[in-house]
Amino acid sequence: MNKPPDMTQLSLYAKREPVFNRRIDGKFRRIKWAIMALCLAVYWVTPWLRWDRGPYAPTQAVLIDLAHRRFYMFGIEIWPHEFYFVAGLLIMAGIGLFLVTSAVGRAWCGYACPQTVWTDLFQHVDRLIDGDRNARMRLYKAPWGPAKIARRLVKWAIYLAISLATGGAWIYYFADAPTLWTEFWSGTADPVAYATVATLTATTFVLGGFMREQVCIYMCPWPRIQTAMTDEKSLTVTYKDFRGEPRASLKKSQKAPDVFGDCIDCNQCVAVCPTGIDIRQGPQVGCITCALCIDACDRVMHDIGRPRGLIDYATLDDAEREKAGQPPTRHLKLIWRPRTLAYLAVWAGIGLALLFALGTRVHTGLTVAKDRNPPYILLSDGSVRGAYTLRLRNMEGRPRRMEIAIVGLPGAVMWTDDSARADAARTLTRTIPADATLPLRVYVVAPPTTAAQDFTFRVTAEGEARETALSEVTFDTPQEANP
Repeated sequence: MNKPPDMTQLSLYAKREPVFNRRIDGKFRRIKWAIMALCLAVYWVTPWLRWDRGPYAPTQAVLIDLAHRRFYMFGIEIWPHEFYFVAGLLIMAGIGLFLVTSAVGRAWCGYACPQTVWTDLFQHVDRLIDGDRNARMRLYKAPWGPAKIARRLVKWAIYLAISLATGGAWIYYFADAPTLWTEFWSGTADPVAYATVATLTATTFVLGGFMREQVCIYMCPWPRIQTAMTDEKSLTVTYKDFRGEPRASLKKSQKAPDVFGDCIDCNQCVAVCPTGIDIRQGPQVGCITCALCIDACDRVMHDIGRPRGLIDYATLDDAEREKAGQPPTRHLKLIWRPRTLAYLAVWAGIGLALLFALGTRVHTGLTVAKDRNPPYILLSDGSVRGAYTLRLRNMEGRPRRMEIAIVGLPGAVMWTDDSARADAARTLTRTIPADATLPLRVYVVAPPTTAAQDFTFRVTAEGEARETALSEVTFDTPQEANP
């Protein structure tokens, strides 16, 4: 009788095996180069772009102004009460991930994810300092000595410089970049800036420099979520085992071409993989769909005179059709299917709704808060007074004169803290600074016989664009409202 294994001897911890991926050139590698360059350029250059919004607004093209609760993106300015624009963009980003995954698998992970971009950058630093795959493997196994220590210190110093540039760039999105640059390096910036840079520098250094594929395999939830987004019709990097198996060396396969498949077991697909997986073992959580294995396999197939596509973008359904002898389906035709079109329709619908809301919004706003205690005051002449706090919002980059008027509530007049009751009237005017909100304390008095009722404050911005904002409020009196 077989003895059951001793479960107490099993370990749930597996030591990380470092990945030494080989350099490869090909179509997908060049796409990765282009996307990496674009992502890094956008991230590092954007805070320094200027945008003229007039003399009363910041000139930074993209700015998250937490102090004044504004978000600027080129010609768009988002106020706190318009946070639905930010929420809409986040929803579009999420649905966009679903769309990309449904169409081409984890292409986001393989090309544009920040972890992928910075890991790819650090791997190029490895090749620059330590050499290509074989040289890095020899150096890793070599004992520590002056040469190895020197290489490690140089490489880690470059890691740290890249990480510092990464953490440093982030803070420039939250303040005027040239000003903060001067303050940061002169030691006069806010402590929050230094803490933020230190935190992001440390995380970039550790995650991109040392953990790398472990972030994708163990820490990131997306590989698990994406399994619900893909099916047998999703386009993913696929090893066509019906064509490649059984494997054999080139010499053996040439001697018996009818016995062995096209795969000559050269392991080039494994050598170039940035996460160190073997795509020939089927779909895996470690595959980020970067397609570098396709570049490597296509080169080998070309060199040995066999058709490309042993490893290729394909769907499981299409692979089965190709196995049955049918020609493969064009990739564009595989992408445009009901699920992908549904995601695209929802994504585009949200985008069009945001554009419509952005195009039709007004730049004048009004909010009114009524005093709750006391709800009203009886004056000596029998009239009734209510107090309100108005907040007049000017969302344009220039000062604007606005008229505040009472609509309804017959016989009522109003005045403010900075005026006398003798000057009370049904309208008053104030100039609102550019891109600002002006709080205004307003007292409304109505005749003695006035019953409790609703009325409206109306604000009209003077000038060419006479925008109007309304806010309906309640006027309380001792007399009940008319039935």
